[in-house]
Amino acid sequence: MLMLQAQASTLLVVDFQARLTPAIEGAGEAIANARRLVRGAEILDVPTLYTEQYPKGLGHMVPELAPPAGALVEKTSFDSTRAPGFLDRLPETHALVVTGCEAHICVLQTVLGLIEAGRKVFVVADAVGSRKAQSKRFALQRMARAGATLVTTEMVLFEWVRDATHPRFKEISALVK
Repeated sequence: MLMLQAQASTLLVVDFQARLTPAIEGAGEAIANARRLVRGAEILDVPTLYTEQYPKGLGHMVPELAPPAGALVEKTSFDSTRAPGFLDRLPETHALVVTGCEAHICVLQTVLGLIEAGRKVFVVADAVGSRKAQSKRFALQRMARAGATLVTTEMVLFEWVRDATHPRFKEISALVK
């Protein structure tokens, strides 16, 4: 699959947690873009799954990205695929669109785990963050070398609708204005 399709995608929101995000370089932009993706997924009925890394210590998801009931996996493993039942919650044929932090720890290990499990992964480069720009840069390079496709928020949203005649195009377009 070279191009994303809304009906064959799942959005994965990794560890945008309240106690962690203040230390993330460019967190505001990453969270805003993740919110655009979440809203686009809601508009287009794209399933979304959220993870929280050790919420007892790192707190819960930032309020802008608060997951709906039943859409959250709590974990202690940096690689979400190692959390009990995680892979079972992802439709087998779906491309996985990944946003989150930290890019060089939980996002990286989750993406590598997904690729190892044979999944097609799209990492949203402008919707991931790390404490240091260098860590994010190297993480994105490593994920791409491992087989992930790097995309941007707008690329995802407009591939999901594909055409200006799509019945929800105006709603999606409004997310990026």
